[in-house]
Amino acid sequence: MNLIDAAKEQIGTLLNEAYERCAADGTLPGGCPLGGTVEIPKDVVFGDYASSAAMAAARRMRMAPRKIADALTARLDLAGTYFESVSVAGAGFINFRLGAKWYGDVIRCVESEGESYGCSDAGGGERVMVEFVSANPTGPMHMGNARGGVLGDTLANVLAKAGYDVWREFYVNDAGNQIHKFATSIYARAMQEKFGEEKYAFPEDGYHGEDIRELARGFLETAPTFPEGKSEEEWQEDMARFGLERNIPRMKSDLKKYGIEYDQWFYESGLHSSGYVAETVEILAKNGWTYEREGALWLKTAELLRRKYISEGKTPEEAEKLDLKDDVLRRANGFYTYFAADIAYHRDKIEKRGFSKVINVWGADHHGHVARLQAAVDGLGLEGSKRIVIVLMQLVNLLQNGEPVRMSKRTGKAIALADLLDEISVDAARFYFNNRASTSPLDFDLDLAVRQDSENPVYYVQYAHARICNLISMLASEGQAVKPAGEVDLTLLTDDTETALIKQLSAYPEEIKLAARDLDPSRVNKYLVELSAKFHRFYNACRIKGARADIADARLKLADAVRSVLENALGVLGVSAPERM
Repeated sequence: MNLIDAAKEQIGTLLNEAYERCAADGTLPGGCPLGGTVEIPKDVVFGDYASSAAMAAARRMRMAPRKIADALTARLDLAGTYFESVSVAGAGFINFRLGAKWYGDVIRCVESEGESYGCSDAGGGERVMVEFVSANPTGPMHMGNARGGVLGDTLANVLAKAGYDVWREFYVNDAGNQIHKFATSIYARAMQEKFGEEKYAFPEDGYHGEDIRELARGFLETAPTFPEGKSEEEWQEDMARFGLERNIPRMKSDLKKYGIEYDQWFYESGLHSSGYVAETVEILAKNGWTYEREGALWLKTAELLRRKYISEGKTPEEAEKLDLKDDVLRRANGFYTYFAADIAYHRDKIEKRGFSKVINVWGADHHGHVARLQAAVDGLGLEGSKRIVIVLMQLVNLLQNGEPVRMSKRTGKAIALADLLDEISVDAARFYFNNRASTSPLDFDLDLAVRQDSENPVYYVQYAHARICNLISMLASEGQAVKPAGEVDLTLLTDDTETALIKQLSAYPEEIKLAARDLDPSRVNKYLVELSAKFHRFYNACRIKGARADIADARLKLADAVRSVLENALGVLGVSAPERM
């Protein structure tokens, strides 16, 4: 249950009931339904919730907002509600102050809902696919993949909690130019191993990482006759297969260690072998969106984009001025491009498998591809501009000893995910990579990630959970156990640190809802840090051990509710909630 929404809804009901009384006795004119909003003021001096209903009704009623507000508040009945008082401020804001029932209901709700606390039906069971990482299987996963993995996995967790039917998918690019380059790179290293580096030049645009050398050596152990007995092309096909059979399981293993598992690993090669890419291109041609030039088949991307931009509000003149270009779908040699396969893949997601929304987590360097893909799927008649949602992820700056750690996949100096997890815990990695919105670059300080103090946010949050567990264990050993909410007088929780902490507990369902709406799971990190901070302030200000028995019971119950929500939200991040530290 979202107690924030419940309070806002109750305010709306109370004000409407008060208006009906005012209209009945002639204090306010009838036939003027109230509008306005209910917000949480930044300054709690004015109350916990503020309604603008009086200002919204002023024009219809032809009365001053303040007079309307005074009339409404005079006829409000707060008995049995969440609120203990109401007042009017400024030009006519109606301010409500929460009472003991609401605070108690928050704790009772946390207890009764347990692991389901924070869940909602906001998504209405909508089928959503989240595709993330989808790294080329030509080498180890690196830091960008590490951030994308956490963003995608945590976003999927948030969407599931918000009531969506979520599917996680990894798209394996096991076809096309990058696999050809992968094969030629292994082949070149194998030739160098066999005959010496000076005898065989390595391709300038090949993959230079040490992992390619290792694959070449491993392949030679299985092929003692190399390079005899087969053509260069046949050897390269064998090498590509050999490399993929080792790299893909390694990727799965690294991601599993990272706490990420998928519902499906979808292979690009299957799109080609099934004829689905060719069929998709044929549909585009049938719809009039292709043409031939110099033996290649082209997509009318520029025209599709102009149509898309005009539908989104640009004028035809503005759209015409954009530097828009067409794309090749099938080369003159008969091979389909990666773009053609990507269009087919998204057709498969939407048309064949029926996902109403497909969310892709991509690196920021793919920003130019977003509108082109959406427009191409529009050309299939599948509403790509509405149903394909791209979360663009900014770069990671890795720091150690205050200095940036340089990375280059091409030169083999990349910081691989597996190497990173040898240096820091999975918990630290997952928390840090989700610590900022995807739209912001991320500074990842390796030194801070392993510190065990309050400067390290993941330690700070986990310590709050462990501290509560230790408190509960200690008091239980002395005969003071956490009691059910129904046996505790929660009205005793009146200290400012207590009520602030309960408000923070109440905000969790709202944060999940907003994180799902904005596709921004970093809100959960911020929530956890703030919840931990408010718990530590409460713990330092309000004695539990040695307090009067009924007060101690209420405070211990509050601490246990915080423990429950900390564990809940850390679980959304894929981070553990240790009981001891």
